[in-house]
Amino acid sequence: MPDHRENLTIGALAKAANVNVETIRFYQRKGLLREPDRPYGGIRRYGGADATRVRFIKSAQRLGFNLEEIAELLRLEDGTHCAQASRLAEHKLADVRNKLADLMRMESALVALVSACYRHQGNVSCPLIASLLHA
Repeated sequence: MPDHRENLTIGALAKAANVNVETIRFYQRKGLLREPDRPYGGIRRYGGADATRVRFIKSAQRLGFNLEEIAELLRLEDGTHCAQASRLAEHKLADVRNKLADLMRMESALVALVSACYRHQGNVSCPLIASLLHA
């Protein structure tokens, strides 16, 4: 009797995980997702656990984890390594906070440059372009 839990084609897996087929193949090449054996004369079949794994990978990517970090999280997925997973998340949080600080500095500089453009009078060169040329 066939196992219906392992009855998804790669297209059906992609649809169930809300990704495209090339994403599935990419994750397989990166070692994040198993590539099932192809039965003689048949097609590879995936299961619900594979769709869950792909959704996990996509969720981790949305949080900013790179594929190497996601691979580490997947190695810890049995739930007994919470401290290790927490350390990975703490590092990611520090990275996000650093990026936010950088973005706030960029915003401040751009606000000043845009403001200078609006205050600009006469035939002098554009303050924004001038500041970028002399930076």
